[in-house]
Amino acid sequence: MEESLIYYLHCIAIAIESMGVAVIILAAIGSSLLFINQITSKLPWDKSYHTFRTNFAKGILLGLEFLVAGDIIETVTVKPSLDSLYILGLIVLIRTFLSFSL
Repeated sequence: MEESLIYYLHCIAIAIESMGVAVIILAAIGSSLLFINQITSKLPWDKSYHTFRTNFAKGILLGLEFLVAGDIIETVTVKPSLDSLYILGLIVLIRTFLSFSL
């Protein structure tokens, strides 16, 4: 019973982390397409670049939220190790830095 619960929690953690990666990839693609559209429509470079950075950073933050959630599930339930805790701490630090820089 306990092994099957750990297996399902591991699968859930992987699914949540995969959603985080997908969000970051979609943010990169969407921000790039919007940037190209703004540049070709003769918007000023600095405004287009600022919009690109803001949109991409928001996408990264959202993706990191999913990654943190997946890592919390993984660290607490599946494989509670010191290495997992360090990786989780690093992701939280990156996410915090990005949220303050916006």
